[in-house]
Amino acid sequence: MLEHLKKLVGIFRNKYLTATLLFILWITFFDQTSIIYDVHLTQKEKQLKAQKTYYEKQTLAATEQLKELQTDPANLEKFAREKYFMKKSNEDVYVLVDENNHLLDTLNTKVK
Repeated sequence: MLEHLKKLVGIFRNKYLTATLLFILWITFFDQTSIIYDVHLTQKEKQLKAQKTYYEKQTLAATEQLKELQTDPANLEKFAREKYFMKKSNEDVYVLVDENNHLLDTLNTKVK
């Protein structure tokens, strides 16, 4: 066991190896821009880009829907009936609910 300890101390007497190991430890864990922090930021960037794409698609869909509502009164009536459950005086409205008591819209997706 004493021989193993002497070999280990001998390895750390090499100043270049010791400096390299300390540098790797410092860059990996302790530096302000450590490798771990860099990986975290890369994951966050991917997540934000995915959110950006999602919201751009939602904005485009909402813009198209707004154009339809502004140009055609039939679409405006359809939208009011589907989203706000408006009805004419001689009609009945049936609201569809899934097994968890969430309202369902016409695309069969949950409405919050």
